Amino acid sequence: MNSKNTDFLIAQLSDLHVRPKDELYKGAVDSNQMLTEAIRHLGQLDRQPDLVLISGDLVEEGQPEEYLMLRELLAEISTPYFVIPGNHDERERFRAAFADHEYLPATGALHYCIDDYPVRVVALDSCVAGKHYGLLDAVGIDWLETNLAACVDKPTIVMLHHPPFLSGIPYMDDYRFLEPDRLATVLEKHDNIELVVCGHLHRSMTRRWAGTVVSSCPSTTTEIALQLSRTAKSQSFVGPRACMLHHWQPDHGLLTHLSNIGTLEGPYPFA
Repeated sequence: MNSKNTDFLIAQLSDLHVRPKDELYKGAVDSNQMLTEAIRHLGQLDRQPDLVLISGDLVEEGQPEEYLMLRELLAEISTPYFVIPGNHDERERFRAAFADHEYLPATGALHYCIDDYPVRVVALDSCVAGKHYGLLDAVGIDWLETNLAACVDKPTIVMLHHPPFLSGIPYMDDYRFLEPDRLATVLEKHDNIELVVCGHLHRSMTRRWAGTVVSSCPSTTTEIALQLSRTAKSQSFVGPRACMLHHWQPDHGLLTHLSNIGTLEGPYPFA
């Protein structure tokens, strides 16, 4: 795609938690059907996305049969899409499931750059095998520094699964991104980073950080309860579900919209 295009729309889905065929997420929620509805929601937008980013936890248990179901469901996406693993994914099974996605490295962590569009995407694999928290090791930090330095003037989105900030929700912060200052030190050197996008929290959150803005994407399945008490116990709700739309315009920069999934009352002839 010509990088001089005046308008570019990136959709973001996250935390799909796909299960094997006919199995429910947590025994309660049809996450597979909810993903289908999310993809159809994108297809019904009045401005079609140019690409889709999927920011981790694509399946629930990292099992081969889940990835088979996932690929069947994702086949409905009509635009190019790019994926990273989350803490519920299993890296090698994830890699095998997306063996036809040539941007994914054949070995090691699943870091990559997509530089074919008006906005550059730098994706980081923040997962630690067998753990739910996130971390970028020294090799990953070096990889990021090298790849950001290779292109210092093109608008860039950085994507990872784990948000590099504390959410204030105690049972989510138990599985936070560790050592975020090392990541911040690298990002602060580059003023072309428009946005850092992530998932994991099953909620929309926004924070100014490391000289840029961090935005977390809701889940296509459940919403983590907003509980800020230090003694709060884990809770989730079925909905509201949403995706993010990141709209790049050269004269105006990057603007992020929250787009709710599902049937809403209306429309009515007023604004």
